[in-house]
Amino acid sequence: MSALPAVLSGAGVGFTLGLIGGGGSILATPLLLYVVGIAQPHLAIGTGALAVAANAFLTLIGHTRAGNVRWRCALVFALVGILGALVGSSLGKAVDGQRLLFLFALLMVVVGIHMLRGRTRQEGSAEPVGCGPTPSGRVVGIAFAVGMLSGFFGIGGGFLIVPGLVFATGMPLITAVGTSLLAVGAFGLATALNYALSGLVDWAVAGEFIAGGLAGGVLGMRLANRLAGYKGALNTVFATVIFGVAGFMLYRNGSAFAAAP
Repeated sequence: MSALPAVLSGAGVGFTLGLIGGGGSILATPLLLYVVGIAQPHLAIGTGALAVAANAFLTLIGHTRAGNVRWRCALVFALVGILGALVGSSLGKAVDGQRLLFLFALLMVVVGIHMLRGRTRQEGSAEPVGCGPTPSGRVVGIAFAVGMLSGFFGIGGGFLIVPGLVFATGMPLITAVGTSLLAVGAFGLATALNYALSGLVDWAVAGEFIAGGLAGGVLGMRLANRLAGYKGALNTVFATVIFGVAGFMLYRNGSAFAAAP
């Protein structure tokens, strides 16, 4: 029975990732802390990063079958972003756990606002730009910045990578969602390995989380295919969840900044 909270939490994260192409990573850390019961913030971040990486790679299979992946752009964002994720995760380990969670909650608020303003129509050009044999400086710079933020906060970065891909390459939003999953998995894996080297991954919990995420991801993708026309409404609902979780985390960890000299 002790595995049930991890499996159910993983199912929720996988379901969200499959349903709207991102967001699972933003929920993984608070779920591991406040539902599964991992006491140490850095341990929750490392464990969540590993679980989200695995779920992202599994979800990528479905988007590949649907033709929503542009592999050249995906590889550029993944490879360049890994370097940023390694830098960011090293910086994150040096920050006090409570302060890191407070900053993470602030990022969640920004993401929630972005989701409320989210686009419900497919914008961009059919073929992305800047991901040729020699990637543009714009693509490389955005990929590194997104990877660094992802590593710093211990998140897969889907809600950072998707708008980053659209802004950098001009690809349609649905294509950016599918393409982002390779980078989400790569960033999460780089962050998890960095944390694992410091003994900050609970492997048993990660396995339970991944098992739940596999089932949740399948259900989420099936529902997404049926509710494709209601993406704006889904974004609004999920943004509300993000605001609620962020508010709770700000309340729980605000003392870390209030007590600062």
